[in-house]
Amino acid sequence: MQNTERSLHHLEKIVAIAALAAVFALTIGFAQAGDKKGAPKPPARSDEVFLRSAVALVQDAASGETLIAKNQGSVLPIASITKLMTAMVILDSGISLEQRVAISDEDYDLVKGTRSRLRPGSVLTRDELLLLALMSSENRAAFSLARTYPGGTVPFVAAMNEKARALGMADTHFIDPTGLSSSNVSTAQDLARMVRAAHEYPLIRQYSTRDSATVHALGRSLDYRNTNGLVRSAQWEIGLSKTGYISEAGRCLVMRVRLPSREVIVVLLDSWGKLSRVGDANRIKKWLETHAPAGPRG
Repeated sequence: MQNTERSLHHLEKIVAIAALAAVFALTIGFAQAGDKKGAPKPPARSDEVFLRSAVALVQDAASGETLIAKNQGSVLPIASITKLMTAMVILDSGISLEQRVAISDEDYDLVKGTRSRLRPGSVLTRDELLLLALMSSENRAAFSLARTYPGGTVPFVAAMNEKARALGMADTHFIDPTGLSSSNVSTAQDLARMVRAAHEYPLIRQYSTRDSATVHALGRSLDYRNTNGLVRSAQWEIGLSKTGYISEAGRCLVMRVRLPSREVIVVLLDSWGKLSRVGDANRIKKWLETHAPAGPRG
């Protein structure tokens, strides 16, 4: 009888230990499930969102969470995306935007030989030059802004690089105010920082997203349009925009975009084909609306 009682007592202990182990295992499992549920999702891989751009980065504008990433650390020429920094340096300087500036022979593009309808002798306000540089990527407008900066172009470019360092753009370097030089380089990560900073300037938001504008020079009316056709689309709500192109950089695009549930920063670099960057932007928008519709919870 005693042996039977001992066996039963031993069996009870085994059952109790097994029950405790099961409870412990369930507790750990629920905890891990909770952690996974609350953890941010990894960014989409390049094979999840088909993109023709060699470099792509999409971040939540509020939290900085990376939603899509493709070669975001690659250092590449950035073409006229440069002009966002040009605009920030001009606005930071406090120089008068109403001052009239004459286009000079010095404003010719000696790097790529690009053309411009702003002929030497044309006189515009600095405000108009800023508008044309941001909206239609007018190179002579950007050159003249730098040339008439206190001290001239050399200190202007130095101020561009100083601003980049202040923004934490560690892999960015400028040598001219237009982006015509392929030595103006950056990464998608750095450009996201620049877009975030540029969005703090109301004039940059306004001018970079304006559809069109007309200026008067040498007795002529000159009509300009935004180089980003997406600003004219009812399907897009764009808060900041800048395009860029030189052969070494391919076609580039940065934007800050409002979606129904969140705002995002989009960076696309080295996209080949005139419509590729627009196609990539539309594919990104569709993917975000179907796969990442909700912004991060505060």
